[in-house]
Amino acid sequence: MEFELVFKGERADEGIIEFYDVARALIGFQRSLALTTHLVLNGEVITQAPSAVGFELLIKPFEHGSWKSKAMIIFSAGIAVSSAGRDSPLGQAVTSVYDYALSQTMGFHVDYDKTLQEQYYEHMKLIGITEEKIDNLCEKIEANVADMHRPIVHSKTANRASILRCDGEGNQVGPDLSFLTYDYVKQTTVSSDKSKITGHISGYYLSTYKGRIFCKTEGRSIPFELEESARTSEQIALITSSQHYHGQQNFDPTALIEFSVRKMLSSTNKVKRYLVSAVSSPTTAN
Repeated sequence: MEFELVFKGERADEGIIEFYDVARALIGFQRSLALTTHLVLNGEVITQAPSAVGFELLIKPFEHGSWKSKAMIIFSAGIAVSSAGRDSPLGQAVTSVYDYALSQTMGFHVDYDKTLQEQYYEHMKLIGITEEKIDNLCEKIEANVADMHRPIVHSKTANRASILRCDGEGNQVGPDLSFLTYDYVKQTTVSSDKSKITGHISGYYLSTYKGRIFCKTEGRSIPFELEESARTSEQIALITSSQHYHGQQNFDPTALIEFSVRKMLSSTNKVKRYLVSAVSSPTTAN
């Protein structure tokens, strides 16, 4: 399998790019791809790329006159060749999870069920990959995705970049990297005022007090984290009950729940995450 990081712009097109920035970008590319591949192979999220097992991540020589960096994933002998080919469930799963993680990290909402569970459900189930783990992956690679923007936002020796799946049709993986996506990744402010939001719980993870809520006003699924004040048995019971009813039937009115939150916002005021201080049902909320 091969993935390619391509920088574009007046100087980048001439094969010229700032040394330090592109070095940081390549490290971000390597680490984000390594952590993703390790998750798909082993079903666990790691924090250090050297801890990845089951594959090697190598780089090809740069093409003369361009800034295209090709990374090759070489799976270990313990993985059957038939399971790691370009069109195999494993190869497609790596591509799909990487596409999802990049898109989520850079502020593009992707439907988890449609992009991952429906197409690769059996592999995901077998290896123990959950939405919680992929959310965790997004958090772990956020700084690396920011680093991939460095030639664009620091030295400005490029003005955009993209990641491609090289073998096969060369389809793009994730959105274009630009000033706008960098702002979303890097810039986060927390609102001082609390807001009330209503929605359905699509995921909740007991061990981390984190989850996702489909917010009615935003029209999308948004990550949340419970603050200490909301980690009571009564409030957690409301969350798990909402998740249960929503899982039985999408958007079941019985699953509606209300949060008191502070919003974590991007530079364009797009909601990135909710910090939840209280949970209640709409029938008892003021």
